[in-house]
Amino acid sequence: MKNTFVNIARFQYSSEAQIVKGKLQSEGIEVFLADQVLIDTDPLVSQAIGGIKLNVYTEDEERARAILNEIHNYSLDDEGERVVCPNCESTRVKVYTHIKDVRSFFAFLFSFLTFALPIHYKYDYHCENCEEKFSLNRQDTGRKVGL
Repeated sequence: MKNTFVNIARFQYSSEAQIVKGKLQSEGIEVFLADQVLIDTDPLVSQAIGGIKLNVYTEDEERARAILNEIHNYSLDDEGERVVCPNCESTRVKVYTHIKDVRSFFAFLFSFLTFALPIHYKYDYHCENCEEKFSLNRQDTGRKVGL
């Protein structure tokens, strides 16, 4: 019985979610996007609510994850190798932008008010395996896994 959903991915932008949704639907998997309209209406709340959630039926989870792993690109470092989580050594790491410090906030505010580009952002990495958040400069560069 198809009545239970499982979340298999989260996206910061709806365009990314739509591309993956299209691929999964072309493979015959029903896909449901949660919070897409809210984030399209106000993109600044994306990180606050955890992004756009891509949900599939529980019985389709294994097949959907296999397809997602075939097409999903995780974060790469400057040498083109996958970023490794310092906590669990997984390569399922994504990059996220944020405005946490005062400098970033004022730079964003100035850019927003004057329509200036580029907008100053800070970047953090988030492991999808253990949920660890870290900066690339803290990562041990000796632990890299090739593609």
